[in-house]
Amino acid sequence: MLAGIFAFGTALAFCRVLSRLIHPLRLLDHPNDRSLHARPIPRTGGMAVLAGVLVGVLVNAMVMKDFSSRAGLFLGVGLAPLAVISWLDDYRDIAARWRLLIHLWAAVSLPAAGFAPDSFNLPGLVLPLPSSIAVLLTLLFTVWMINLYNFMDGMDGFAGGMAVIGFTTLAWLGRADAEFTVICLVVAAAGAGFLVYNFPPAKIFLGDTGSTVLGFLAAACSLWGSKMGLFPLWIAWLVFSPFIVDATVTLLRRLLHGEKVWEAHRSHYYQRLVLLGWGHRRTVLAEYALMLACAGSALLAVSLPPTAQAVLALGWALIYSLLMWRVGRLERRRATVLAP
Repeated sequence: MLAGIFAFGTALAFCRVLSRLIHPLRLLDHPNDRSLHARPIPRTGGMAVLAGVLVGVLVNAMVMKDFSSRAGLFLGVGLAPLAVISWLDDYRDIAARWRLLIHLWAAVSLPAAGFAPDSFNLPGLVLPLPSSIAVLLTLLFTVWMINLYNFMDGMDGFAGGMAVIGFTTLAWLGRADAEFTVICLVVAAAGAGFLVYNFPPAKIFLGDTGSTVLGFLAAACSLWGSKMGLFPLWIAWLVFSPFIVDATVTLLRRLLHGEKVWEAHRSHYYQRLVLLGWGHRRTVLAEYALMLACAGSALLAVSLPPTAQAVLALGWALIYSLLMWRVGRLERRRATVLAP
């Protein structure tokens, strides 16, 4: 609890200061082909979140004397260089190959910490994984989470809300392990401190520093909790599915349409809702409702038998399909109305 209070307070204080240091830091997010905002906004919130997480972890280590070498490995070896390269990218654009190299480096820290899964678990299905395949899948999952969190950080209050709801849910699911719970709560608390200044209309953005750090921590805590047997990995995927599904389906759709996936765009489902006239506040509140529904389902799923878990997972696949169809239908209806 104390670590979370310090994490929240630190992130909140940093956001208050950093949102006003526009000219000295020269870190502004200007409107572009990907963004949904109309004026430059400081993109220094990631430093506030990172500061909150580090202070919270440090307080926990000093007060509770509870800090394992595995946590130190992925935080020090993985998180630190990722935060540095992302901050540099916020300050001055870094070539994609160098960013990807550091993303891979950060991802490697997770199997090095012993977080690679022993098996691939789905409701009612357990497939043992050879160590080489487990490591490869861990790297792919982590790099994708780092990048998809960055892709999804394009609307006021969105990424911060996912952090608060997602990591709080993981903390409850993993409450049997004190260190895991504290680290998840610290991340959620830091996200909450940031959200005070990021909720629509936002006064500060995460920037690459915050989005990549949160994506990495989402992957790390998902794999960590699964490895310790606190919950199956698919449960963590369900928790973060509002981000995972939107980003993954959008990427696949753009690939199928022959689009250049590395170019900026505004075709994520949340972006399409904003462009349909929903606005940031209405869209993000709808996304919060989706996040809470996914979180509640995840909390329920761990106590269900495998057959019921499978039904729940299939139910969510149907729900997401219907939601995506609904967005497309709204766009078609709007196009018909606007047609001459």
